Amino acid sequence: MSKEIFGRLPDGRIAEAYTLRNANGMAVKVTNYGGTLLQLLVPDREGHLRDVICGYDCLEDYCRSGGYQGALIGRWGNRIGGACFTIDGVTYHVGANENGNSLHGGFNGFDRKLWDADEKDNSLILTLISPDGEEGFPGNLTVTVTYTLTEDNRLIIDYMAQTDKKTVLNLTNHAYFNLSGFASGDILDHELRLDANHYLEPDAGRVPTGRLLSVDGTPLDFRTAKPIGRDIAADSCGVSSYGGYDHCLVFADAMMDEPVLRGELYDPRSGRLMQVWTNCPCIQLYTANSMTGPVPFKGGYPQQAHHAVCLETELMPDSMNHPNFTPAYLEPGETFASRTVYAFSAK
Repeated sequence: MSKEIFGRLPDGRIAEAYTLRNANGMAVKVTNYGGTLLQLLVPDREGHLRDVICGYDCLEDYCRSGGYQGALIGRWGNRIGGACFTIDGVTYHVGANENGNSLHGGFNGFDRKLWDADEKDNSLILTLISPDGEEGFPGNLTVTVTYTLTEDNRLIIDYMAQTDKKTVLNLTNHAYFNLSGFASGDILDHELRLDANHYLEPDAGRVPTGRLLSVDGTPLDFRTAKPIGRDIAADSCGVSSYGGYDHCLVFADAMMDEPVLRGELYDPRSGRLMQVWTNCPCIQLYTANSMTGPVPFKGGYPQQAHHAVCLETELMPDSMNHPNFTPAYLEPGETFASRTVYAFSAK
């Protein structure tokens, strides 16, 4: 592992970047600003390395841009309908940063925080304390996220959290993947398989209605691998109205004890294959429908819709407002723990 200064925040604090490497040439670069994945170099079928995640050249661009490129998301990943919820008879109002709803933690979520960093072997350990009332969420919350790069080309992300007051929590990472390389065009020919029998019906604002529906006969059926572009303009399930996929696909009704292989993303051009292992019950599939911001990516490459795909492992969005959804609460004395593994190979 190596460390370098990544930039200086407006208040003078310094953000650092850490690079983890293995013997196969794979490398992962992470900054403690937002716990953001800056670079992910992965070999193709010929052994050539290419950066397969979107992102920016400098800290200033991350500070002034949206999209959550590669960042850690919290306290609540995905959406909270009406930006409010009730715990034990007390109603909490949180940052309503998207059309009256709360998205990815509100106005100043974990993606905008400078995390404490520690190094151990080939792991980067990031820690953040979110105070009681931040963005309206209850409880003093301590979060630890560990990035590990293994010798068999696995990027492991471990999430842990504890609170001193009953709260809600849903942590994830918002990496935008393009296995041909972030500057190689769209991902419509990437083949995706997801082991999900159901999806959460979204309303016009992409907040779950509370209905858990079968993927049978819908464009959300990825149980057999298919090109992402095959049904991306479908009229059903809100796909065309969203400009593509922005849907929560459901594997289970609760967190698993250990990660399970839940999906595969394959790029026929490069041969790169990414397996997704997780103990989380859901994945938010997002095809970068709104990735058209004015700030260019690394090397000046322009942002363009459908040039990446997000596979955000998580709990069900808005689950605190739907008693039939996955449990949303973290109690004092409990430890939240989840693991997601992105395993890379080539064929």
